[in-house]
Order: sequence, then structure tokens, then C-alpha cells
Amino acid sequence: MFPTNVFDSHQQHMMLDMSSSHNESDLGIRTGDDEFFDIKSATEIIMEAPSGDDEQDPNQRPKKKGYHRHTQHQIHEMEAFFKQCPHPDDKQRKELSRELGLEPLQVKFWFQNKRTQMKAQHERHENAILKAENEKLRAENSRYKEALSNATCPNCGGPAALGEMSFDEQHLRIENARLKQEIDRISGIAEKYVGKPVTSSHNSNHMAPHSRSLDLGVGSYGGGSQSSAGGMVGEMYGGSELLRPFPVPCDSDKPRIVELAVAAMEELTRLAQVGDPLWVQSNQHCTEILNEDEYLRTFPPRVIGPKALGLRSESSRESAVIIMNHTKLVEILMDVNQWSTMFCGIVSRALTLEVLSTGVAGNYNGALQVMSAEFQVASPLVPSRENYFVRYCKEHPDGRWTVVDVSLENESRSRRSSRRRPSGCLIEELPNGYSKVTWIEHVEVDDRGVHTLYKPLVKCGLAFGAKRWMATLERQCERVASYIGGGAGELCGTSAEGRRSMLKLAERMVMSFCTGVGASTAHAWTTLSSDMDDVRVMTRKSMDDPGRPPGIVLCAATSFSLPVPPNTLFHFLRDQNSRSQWDILSNRGLVQEITHIASSSNALSLLRVNSVNSSQSNMLILQESCTDCSGSYVVYAPVDMAAMNIILSGGDPDYLALLPSGFAILPDGLAASSGGSLLTVAFQILVDSAPTAKLSLGSVATVNTLIKCTVERIKAAVVSDTTSFHNLAS
Repeated sequence: MFPTNVFDSHQQHMMLDMSSSHNESDLGIRTGDDEFFDIKSATEIIMEAPSGDDEQDPNQRPKKKGYHRHTQHQIHEMEAFFKQCPHPDDKQRKELSRELGLEPLQVKFWFQNKRTQMKAQHERHENAILKAENEKLRAENSRYKEALSNATCPNCGGPAALGEMSFDEQHLRIENARLKQEIDRISGIAEKYVGKPVTSSHNSNHMAPHSRSLDLGVGSYGGGSQSSAGGMVGEMYGGSELLRPFPVPCDSDKPRIVELAVAAMEELTRLAQVGDPLWVQSNQHCTEILNEDEYLRTFPPRVIGPKALGLRSESSRESAVIIMNHTKLVEILMDVNQWSTMFCGIVSRALTLEVLSTGVAGNYNGALQVMSAEFQVASPLVPSRENYFVRYCKEHPDGRWTVVDVSLENESRSRRSSRRRPSGCLIEELPNGYSKVTWIEHVEVDDRGVHTLYKPLVKCGLAFGAKRWMATLERQCERVASYIGGGAGELCGTSAEGRRSMLKLAERMVMSFCTGVGASTAHAWTTLSSDMDDVRVMTRKSMDDPGRPPGIVLCAATSFSLPVPPNTLFHFLRDQNSRSQWDILSNRGLVQEITHIASSSNALSLLRVNSVNSSQSNMLILQESCTDCSGSYVVYAPVDMAAMNIILSGGDPDYLALLPSGFAILPDGLAASSGGSLLTVAFQILVDSAPTAKLSLGSVATVNTLIKCTVERIKAAVVSDTTSFHNLAS
């Protein structure tokens, strides 16, 4: 916790030669390794904050010193030195302080403020250039959008559909998405100076062309109504609407956030190192959980206050040795994109709202950032958990690293459905590129919206607890080490570039599946009730996403239980020899594995369907299957043979549009030895290549029939002869 005089003493240096650059310091711009002196000082406070055993007596408050202004001679000498060396080291600062009669800390702050001033001036100049380019980008964006809207099939002259769009046209979609991101970036920079949001052309309303009704040409469904289903089926919102708006912290909140982060770091570090009686063993799933009574005695509610009414505590701790060095793991945890990719099955969406500190000494030691994230289970029956928190990273004197999350006060007032008490991990370096990781999850949540089927899984901690985070981390690290280093089963005749392209494509496929199957707040699922398991459907209008085909995509998912162990079900669904028993779209054709890359828990396969229908002879299936103690996935997507050849030759995988479908297999949360499985089946099907088309009831009915027939086949196959599948798994 902070000494009481920290921020008072910090104010002594806020007037250091800023009289000529106060306008720049008000802009709030931070780039590179340099921060404003208030944030940088906060970073140093974090680094030097005492532990709980060394807290200072708040009554021992030193007296404030008077303000000090530099003389013209001192400023002139430091200006001259700055031109030669804008980043003096400790030795140079001490020598300069002796020559000028200043304290080394005063010299440090002067150079820091000077660098901030120079960067602010540079940013102002760059912003003027970016503003001039903004209009040019808007015009280019409009031109690309018009070209895409007029894309036609080269053979028949009609609207281009998936598989007919040339790579040049697909390149236009990629470039269009890049330009939109560039416009958003420029608008964000301009907003700092204008003081209000700057709208861009791609957000403007345009007159939509005439909509048309459609029906899905998969299988047959008698009596399907062709009336519009647009008002009945919910939609998946676009990727730009990432999360519900969370506040960006203002300057007055930052000292409190720093203090909260330091207290959370202290608590998590102690939680990771102590054992009984604070942690007790759970007999059901062999994991450690907190003794709540002992926790309240050991840690008074000084971090985020006492538990709110209506919230249930969840706590767990797991430790494991992983195949990744500690430096790379810290980098992944502190980079929101890498973090959400690594844990794509858990983190459905994440956003860094503001970076308060980038760390010191060229690494993440002392890094502090405010974030929002949404955590999910791969089923529409489990509500996602939104959190608004601060993440803080610190290197300890013994070389260990800790990364901690803790919810901010604003969330505890307005969004009480879930909040994070100090949670995160302690990382210890081991020889040969290995690391020992201790993971702690401690949350308070209102889980009354969870479906009865998933309540045991959520309450035992397997859905959101430390065991799932740790199992996912182990599996992903093994995937990287095995696939990149060369796993069992090589891609015959494929270069290293082709191997990387295929792995990148598979990674995007799994991410797309995971983000589209859960009960995210960005998903508006519509339930189609019947005498069987409820099927939930929603539509996605894909226009500017280069990773998906343009048009209307219908997503359908259902979750149900099976009296079969998860491992048995996983091996049945991943095996190409049993695929014809459940895959209706393969028309019971023979499925042949062309090539694969495998490790102990991951397998990436390229399959060919030898269908009776000759029109599907050029269709391949890309499939990735992965499993760990917390659950399993089998995700696949049809790909064109010609496009796949380009990928295997090292082509850019972003040029290949995918619509992944697949299965998420979770334990039912009951006894680990005798429990069954919770299976989620999800399909994504392109029903029309025109994003403005209306969805017909016939299309919904056809997809509903498709998913229910698949479920019936799976149930009949796995329940009829469970013994044979045990033999298959072995």
C-alpha cells in the first residue's frame, strides 16, 4: 500500500520547467517508453512500494518542501546536454546534477518532461499530416466499397458468391478492412485535439439496395414458409461494437488505480505462496479452493470492499510447468491481442482502454493498463461475464514475475453481476525454456442465469476457474512447441512458409468458432423450442470482414448432455472413419485424411470427402481437434482445393474466407470418474451472398432440421455401443 506522502511528494516535481510547454503537457499523449511524469512517478511508486510487512506508519508524514525553479544557466546547460543525449543514464545524471547544483531526481524529471514536450510537438505536426490524409482515405474507402458492392460472377454476371470471388476481389476486401482500421486510428488521434469524436465515412448511413427473400439450398424441408424471418432471428453485432462502453479513467482516478493495483499485487503474491489453512483441497475435481473464513481473517476487505449481496464467491488455484519461457509468457499476458488469442476459448472479447504505464527498463516490469474483457463458456446456455479491471505486471527481486487483475470500483457500483478480486498468475523461470506457473482465479459472480444443465460445471469451478485457465495454457504452449518445432505427421511436400500459413489459418478458424458459439452480449440468440433440445439461431451480416464470406450467415447451436465420458465422445467426433455416422453434408461419403500435424493434445488435419456427388469433389475439410482436462474442441470448415494449394505454398491465409462449424465437449461437472459430457453443436452456413437480403423462415427451418438430425445421429451412435468407443479412444 502507498505511504501517505507519495502523491504529495510527487507534486513537488510537477512545476519543473513546464512554463514554456504547458499546452503540450495538457494533450495527454504518450508514445514509446516515455510517460508523463505523473504516470512515470506512479510507475516508480509501484516498483518501490513496500510489502504488507513493511508498511510505513501513516502518522510519520514528512513535511512538504517548497517548490524549486531552475535558473537560466541550469536550463541552458541541460538544453545543450539534451541535444547531445536526450536519454542520459544514471551516471550522466549524477555528473550533471553535481555541475548544476541539482538533485539527480530533479535532472531526471527535467529530461523526462523535455522528452514529453518534444514528443507532443512531434505529434501535433504528425496530426496535421494525418488530418490531410484522412479525407483521401475516406474517398478510397468509398471507392473500394462501391467496387465490392458491384462484384459479379465472371461466368454468369450475377452477384459473386463464395468460391467465385477472385483473389483480386478478396484483396480489395482485405485492403478495405485495413483502410477502415487506419481511419479509426486517425480519428482517435484527431479526437484528442478536437475534443469530440470524429466520424468517418464508413459509419454513415447509405441507401440499401432492394432486399430479396432467400431460402437455404441444403437438404429438403417440406412446407417451409418463405415469409421473412428477419424480425424473428437475432443478430450478431459487428466486431466494431466490442464491449459495452466502460469509462476511461480520468487523471484524478489514476492515483487510486495505482494504489489498488499495488494492494492487489501484494495479496495475489501471498495467495500464490501460502498453503493450509488458507487453501484446502477439493475432493471432487482435485483442485485447491480458498477457505473463505480464513481468507477474510488474513485479508481484510480493503482491495475492492466486502462481497456484494447476491454474488457467490468462486476461488481456485492450479500450478503446472509449461513449455514456454517466462519472458514470452509475460509478453502474451500483457498484450491484449495475444492474450485473447491464446485463451480464445475463455476470452470472447477484450480491449485495452488505457495504458497507464508501459513498464521500465525495456520490459513489462511495472506495466499498468486498464482493460475490459468478456469471459465465456462454449455454449449459449451460460451467460458470459463482463469485467472492467486493471492489470499490473511486476518483476520481484528473486526474478519471479506476477501479473494481477482486479476489478475497478466503477464496475462494483454499476455492474455487479461479476467482479474480479485479485486474480492472475505467478511465473517462475526454469531451465531450458520452461516456466512454472501458479494460476489463481478469485471472482464474485451472480450465476443465477446459468442453465440447469451447466450449473454443476460452473459451481465446481471447471467453467471459469484456474484449472481451465491452466489447462488451456498448457495445451496452447504444447501446440506452439509441437507445430512449429515439428510434430508427429508432417505436411508432405510443404515448405516452412506453407506450414505456418496453414497453422495461422487453423488458429483463425478456431477463434471464429469460439467467439461465435457462446452467450456473449454481442449475440442475440433466438430460441427455436420443440420436443427436442432447444436450438438457438442468429444471423451475422458479413460485409467488411475479410475472414468471412460476404453475405448473410446463419448460425445455429444447441447444447445437451450425453451419458458418455468426454474423452470417448471427443475421439468419436474427431475420427475421420466415424465421420459419416454424423456428418449429413458429407452424404455418407468416405472421408480420407490427406495429411496432419499432431501432438499429444492437438491435431490439425486436412480431409478429403469422397462424396457420391461429383460437384463436391474439389472440396476439402480443414479440421483442428484439441483436448485437455477442462474440455475438448473439434472445429472444421470446408475449404476449396485450389485455395488450399495456395495456402500450402505459403500464401496469405487471410485471403481465404471460412465458416467454421464444430463441437465443444465439456465435462458435466459431476464426479470426475463417472460423469458424462455436455456437448454443444454449432453450424455456420452462408444462406445468401447479398448482405441486404432478408432471411426466410424456410432457411431457418432447414438449418434447424440439419442440426437436429446431426444431434440424433450422434446420440444414436455414441449411446448404442459405448464400449466400442472406449476401444477407439484407447
